[in-house]
Amino acid sequence: MTRLFTEFPKRISDITTQLTTQGIPLLAPVTPAAPPDPDDPWGSNHPAPPVDRTTLAWCTAVQMLADHHHTAVERQVLAADALLRELGVRGLAQLHSDLHLGAPIDYRFTRCPYCSGLGEDPTLPDCREVGCPPQYEFADHPHICPICRGEDYQPEWFAEKRVAELDGRLAISLGHGPGRTRWYRRLAQRSRKGR
Repeated sequence: MTRLFTEFPKRISDITTQLTTQGIPLLAPVTPAAPPDPDDPWGSNHPAPPVDRTTLAWCTAVQMLADHHHTAVERQVLAADALLRELGVRGLAQLHSDLHLGAPIDYRFTRCPYCSGLGEDPTLPDCREVGCPPQYEFADHPHICPICRGEDYQPEWFAEKRVAELDGRLAISLGHGPGRTRWYRRLAQRSRKGR
């Protein structure tokens, strides 16, 4: 839990320091409403809401984009603004998937970019913000991370479990007992060493 009080504020302060040194405002300006287009059924004449660039979600999005594109943070500011305007905090999950070429992310093996593998919402919202039922309001319960959905990040434990599961499936598919699979694994290891 001490990581919660050090890692996330540090992420925010690092990003906001970079923005202020570049002269970029910490609140994205409200974009004016475009004139309505009668030919566009999905068009809107409402102004886009402002984006707070000091939130953990925005700082995470801009850092993910900057790391992926190997650019400075200030070059990804507008992209992070657009992402959070369009999709909100849950857009980070979509961004994470898109950065991995659209593949689904298994957060048991990949650290969540938002909560860093804690499984809880790092902003520590109260029950009113999340919309918990009234009976849970007085119970001390964690609110799961909106990105990884509270997935338990333990790659070592889950990898061992998955290897055992795949060994069982291999034995069944080959029509052999479980002891025979170890022979196939040793053979595969020897062939990898020979390369």
